[in-house]
Amino acid sequence: MMMNEDVQVSELKEALERGDGQLLDVREYAEFAAAHIRGARLIPLRELDERCAELDRTRPLYVICRTGRRARQAQNLLRARGFSDVRCVAGGMLSWQERGYDVESEAGAPWSLERQVRFAAGALVLVGTLASLFVAQPFIWLAIFIGAGLVFSAITDTCGMAMLLARMPWNRARGEASCRAGSERQWVR
Repeated sequence: MMMNEDVQVSELKEALERGDGQLLDVREYAEFAAAHIRGARLIPLRELDERCAELDRTRPLYVICRTGRRARQAQNLLRARGFSDVRCVAGGMLSWQERGYDVESEAGAPWSLERQVRFAAGALVLVGTLASLFVAQPFIWLAIFIGAGLVFSAITDTCGMAMLLARMPWNRARGEASCRAGSERQWVR
């Protein structure tokens, strides 16, 4: 029987305390490193199809992301790959943290992807504008391109720059062990 229900964060917390199931975090490494639930396994959504064999098909699987959108996509993918008990955590990490539940963070975690996007977009607009004033007027197109990209990002609720930044070396786990128990972490409340 296929189970594909949403669970509230309080239900997830109870299941984890009982040792019932496994928790899959499908966010990107930078998001995971900044704050994640103890015992969560990181497999970014973009890698899930090729890495789903790493998951135990015999135990309930709770899937979490920032808000629930990527978790729902992961749930659908896993269901299509034959996983029978996949539960999407409603509200994701935002709900978990709003409830005041404990999270871990990795020492030296990179900036959040959102912060990296704001920095990169701001820097490119600044450089394009200044270059158009002091070097050559066509550099203004860089600022226009970035502005258009931000508008498109807001309309579609996707971000190409974030997807690109997520692949940068500083946003990669430093070996798989850094994403599992035993790595240097600090508790955040």
